[in-house]
Amino acid sequence: MLDVLQSIIPIALFYSAPLIFTALGGVFSERSGVVNIGLEGLMVMGAFVGIVFNLAFVDVLGAATPWVSVLVAMVVSAVFSSIHAVASVSFRADQVVSGVAINFLALGLGVFLTKQWYGKGQTDMVSRPFYSTDIPFLADIPIIGPLLFQKIYLTSYIAIIAAIVAWYVLYKTPFGLRLRSVGEHPMAADTNGINVYTMRYIAVIISGALGGLGGSVFALTIALNFSQSTIVGQGFMSLAAVIFGKWHPLGAMGAALFFGFAQSLSVIGAGVPFLADVPKIYLTIAPYLLTILALAGFIGRAEAPKANGQPYIKGSR
Repeated sequence: MLDVLQSIIPIALFYSAPLIFTALGGVFSERSGVVNIGLEGLMVMGAFVGIVFNLAFVDVLGAATPWVSVLVAMVVSAVFSSIHAVASVSFRADQVVSGVAINFLALGLGVFLTKQWYGKGQTDMVSRPFYSTDIPFLADIPIIGPLLFQKIYLTSYIAIIAAIVAWYVLYKTPFGLRLRSVGEHPMAADTNGINVYTMRYIAVIISGALGGLGGSVFALTIALNFSQSTIVGQGFMSLAAVIFGKWHPLGAMGAALFFGFAQSLSVIGAGVPFLADVPKIYLTIAPYLLTILALAGFIGRAEAPKANGQPYIKGSR
């Protein structure tokens, strides 16, 4: 049993990290009242930038390349998400349509530039991705060490820490209170001197940065290159994790861990006794099926922020 858990837990954490980062971005955006269907596109942009930067600067940056790559991907995706912010907040466009446009634009731009720069439909494979490692001291703890701290990707634990930080920021700081207030009752927030437009812009840009981080982590740990099929549904799974987690950072993290485990089934299935005889195609579609079932079961009981998806017009009732 311990051997089975040892094969499941690190892989599940490995697949969950990109979903956690991106879901946290969705929580920030939607808590401010801006629906962000564009998480998939933000992940695509992050994956594209992370891979291209990694390939271009690996000889200069050496071992630091993947870390710098994800930071650059965060910045570029944050800037890219400002398109959604301008459309949704300033021009009061339909937020779902704007998010869908972000998805198409990111994928089209990424694939077009890949073909222009590399002369084919995908980039080269990176030579400096993230690698699994043993965490000093903790890896030596009996039972727990092999399960949680051996052959683990640091990005998995950074994602969990990010979820705790996001919870603290949203629920324990004045900034978080302001951000949540513009998503619940923007007119009351405006009356109290909070700039609704500014807070929503900040939230969407944070969402872009975290979505880019999720996409680049996925590309630099799992895919190792970029093509049109690098990100296929992970952004929508992250959006589902936001709803399944009831728009709460820790809830979203828990949902992302669940979906990450579902994603890992096609990899670990052969080594798990009760899954060994299940055809691989069923394990491959499992995360998408479980996403639908989770939302079908919980969406009725999950209450979104009251002003989520509603453009704010200053002075209107």
